[in-house]
Amino acid sequence: MKSGVKLGLGGGCHWCTEAVFQAVDGVHKVEQGYISSREPYDTKSEAVIIHFSDLSILEKIIDIHLQTHSSTKEHSRRHDYRSAIYYFDEEIKDRIEGVVISLSRKRNEKYITHIIPFLSFEASRESIQNYYKTRSDAPFCKRYIEPKLEVVKEMLKDYGDAQINK
Repeated sequence: MKSGVKLGLGGGCHWCTEAVFQAVDGVHKVEQGYISSREPYDTKSEAVIIHFSDLSILEKIIDIHLQTHSSTKEHSRRHDYRSAIYYFDEEIKDRIEGVVISLSRKRNEKYITHIIPFLSFEASRESIQNYYKTRSDAPFCKRYIEPKLEVVKEMLKDYGDAQINK
């Protein structure tokens, strides 16, 4: 298995996505910011770059991503919150596509999530990075992030993980 894998993930607010993946065992680093790809996805959209242990947890990562944002329907803010998995290595693209197809069948969902190449990243300003970890009592965190963390907690049980990372 390849060690030291990274993916870009976009879908919802990057504060939420950051908190979700900081809670997943095997994810070593989460960078919050804005990602762009090639046309027609060349505008920057809120996203994170996650660094994780190896491809053995790829399905878990993608499943959690698809279940913790609006990955099955369009909405008026798609420009800011593109549902996407950004790959850094062409070799992993087919594997990502296979996982998404498999999860689509398993969950009986039609995902609109784009699997597209990573082109550029701009980090969020430092004052909003680690948003949940630095202000977990904020109303936004209580309303939006904590329900997603509950979804992650339940999903991790299915993957044999005992609990979320704090």
